[in-house]
Amino acid sequence: MRPLDEAETTQVFEKLFKFTSNNLKNIVESPSHEGLDKNPGRYCFRLHKNRVYYVSESLVKRATNIKRENLVALGTNIGKFTKSGKFHLTIQALNLLAANAKHKVWLKPTSEMSFLYGNDVVKGGLGRITDNINAYDGVVVFSMSDVPLGFGIAAKSTQDCRKMDPNGLVVIRQADTGEYLRNQEDL
Repeated sequence: MRPLDEAETTQVFEKLFKFTSNNLKNIVESPSHEGLDKNPGRYCFRLHKNRVYYVSESLVKRATNIKRENLVALGTNIGKFTKSGKFHLTIQALNLLAANAKHKVWLKPTSEMSFLYGNDVVKGGLGRITDNINAYDGVVVFSMSDVPLGFGIAAKSTQDCRKMDPNGLVVIRQADTGEYLRNQEDL
């Protein structure tokens, strides 16, 4: 387990910024209340076996007693680096993104299952959408009862979504909570 280098940090922050915008500051400066320390530490990003973890500093200090090859995971796995060196967010980052998301989309109850099966969001399944979404912005997908279901990339802007037909693509799915069942061995 090691801290991210500058290039890796840039890739992680660019991907998180796509979904959180200026709320990225809340993620980076969030105080940690874990551990036995009286004064709260901070959360940090650590790399272990090409996976990026969001973990409290006090937990990182305690994990130094474990040999690197025996350490399986630590903190919240928010993403991984591919063999080509690109960073991809994983579904475990959903709670972090949902709490700090700038752009949100709410699905009608009839289209929630379609999204959870791995399909993209079409206009007919859209319940609500936040204003000022541009094409290719990162969006977090919620149910109408504000339960986070996943995240993706906006295919169209908010204004374009209002004019399109019901079968038009609104959100390109990147991850959804159905992956916990579909990809159990990879998570």
